[in-house]
Amino acid sequence: MWSFYRIFIFLLHVLWCKGVRVDDQWWEHAHLNQIYTRSFQDSDGNGIGDINGITSRLNHLKDISVDGVWLSPIFQSPLKDFGYDISDYRSIHPDYGTMDDFERLIAQCKELDIKLLLDLVPNHSSDQHEWFKKSSNPKHPEYHKYKDYYIWNDGRKLANGTRVPPSNWRSVFGGSAWKWVDSRQSFYLHQFACEQPDLNFRNSEVTNEMDEIIRFWLRKGVAGFRVDAVAYLFEGRENADGLYDDEPMYGGQFLNNPNHHTGLSHIYTMSLKESYDLVCHFHEVIKEDEFSNLKPILMTEAYVSLENQLKYYANVRNGVIRRIGAEVPFNFRLLTKTTRYSTAVDFKVCIEEWINHMPKGEKIRPNWVLGNHDNNRLSSKYGATRSDIFNILIKTLPGITITYYGEEISMVDVKIPPKYVIDKLNLNLDGSIFTRDSFRTPMQWNRSVNAGFTKARKPWLPVSKYYMTFNVESQKSGKRSHLKVFQKLMDLRKHPTMKYGELKIEAINCNVLAYKREIENVDVDVIVVILNLGQTRETIDANASLGRLPKQMKIAISSIQFGKEGYVNTRKVTIPANVGLVLIGRK
Repeated sequence: MWSFYRIFIFLLHVLWCKGVRVDDQWWEHAHLNQIYTRSFQDSDGNGIGDINGITSRLNHLKDISVDGVWLSPIFQSPLKDFGYDISDYRSIHPDYGTMDDFERLIAQCKELDIKLLLDLVPNHSSDQHEWFKKSSNPKHPEYHKYKDYYIWNDGRKLANGTRVPPSNWRSVFGGSAWKWVDSRQSFYLHQFACEQPDLNFRNSEVTNEMDEIIRFWLRKGVAGFRVDAVAYLFEGRENADGLYDDEPMYGGQFLNNPNHHTGLSHIYTMSLKESYDLVCHFHEVIKEDEFSNLKPILMTEAYVSLENQLKYYANVRNGVIRRIGAEVPFNFRLLTKTTRYSTAVDFKVCIEEWINHMPKGEKIRPNWVLGNHDNNRLSSKYGATRSDIFNILIKTLPGITITYYGEEISMVDVKIPPKYVIDKLNLNLDGSIFTRDSFRTPMQWNRSVNAGFTKARKPWLPVSKYYMTFNVESQKSGKRSHLKVFQKLMDLRKHPTMKYGELKIEAINCNVLAYKREIENVDVDVIVVILNLGQTRETIDANASLGRLPKQMKIAISSIQFGKEGYVNTRKVTIPANVGLVLIGRK
């Protein structure tokens, strides 16, 4: 009786022609793509990517089955941190275009059924924002309205009359998180660059301002936001002395390093309960009736522990979800916990720990990230010969997959000569500059000058020297290419088993990771993924490891260096080094 009921309910809720359940939301099995606006496509010949450039390349996003695209910040900014220092949340930076350009982009995305999401940066503004100018100047006529928009403190007064910061808190980019302002005779908090003062969300007026900014862009038609640096939204309150408590030393190699953020245990400046509550509040704003037709979502960025990452899904008490937070709290476990030397066991642990510890709820979905604008590109991190393996991995796991622009053609990091380095905010442990420019270089479209990114003589960052091979046009026309593997993966994601199938995953040995996706008790295809992470050929019995597989399964997708087609015997699968296989079959 139970089996019949399960089959009946499944058939009732699935539109078999599209493999979509009636109650699915657009984002639940989505392919989300991150565009670093400055590097995607230049439309006006100044060497900088822009909004019209993105509009001109939307067909490529459609070709790789993108459901939603989120843009790195396009707002007015002095660009000290390339848009993550916003001076006007309601206007477009002229490097990227105009509001008319943005509205045309929205309209074209709607026509192609691609959702557009924006990068929201609520933790801090630019020090060039009008709010900060007024907050830092007691002589300004609106000073009293804005004086508490940021976190100010007079600091400690030493015996000689010198003022020093109110705590030992450190900036993510190195050094003290406090900066003195003569005009106000006070320190302000900046958890990132000194040009990025932290907003004070203990002031309800600041929350109201951010709510209205969210509504402004939703009214333009955006489908949600990636919320930046959510772990830092709140800090501890002033203590009884009117100062802030020092954070304890973290220890290890960071001990007594006065410049590095990781030298402290951030018990007062990261992952406070109020930060999670604010994300839930922002979610309630985007779900207001006015925006119900958009079905908007939140994505959150936080490099924190697994426990703290998962809290961004929802406020859960006694196993019951009380308030929803983010539909997509970015899962950085694979990104931060694995390297090219990681074993199959390491990957299995990262995958299962997220799935097993997610809150239990009807619309709680896992998500998978392996690249972004702050981290090494997938192909550079794991090795160019293994780029297909890792695209196969994050495109065949259940839930939402996120692609950083260029991963579909296996773009690599570009070594930037010191004289051309632009991003200089991050410090290594030895005090040297760690630049993120290498991960942000121009998209490679074709074999023409500057990879088709710009007609300018010089793009804002150098183009990869490998662009003649690793570009969209060449891979589109090639017989086998990373792009064609990627497109096959995206087509496969539309299959009901890929959307609704359960996951069984095994580390066959240190080198081979294998898993199956299966909808039990329903006559649909079983899908099996086998990834050889090692440097030697492996032969495995997939049936013994994963159980109850068809004896013969068809090779649906494989890494470009694997030339075979047809069927394999699941009792004896031989897979070369650095190769991924996707098999499909019915029992």
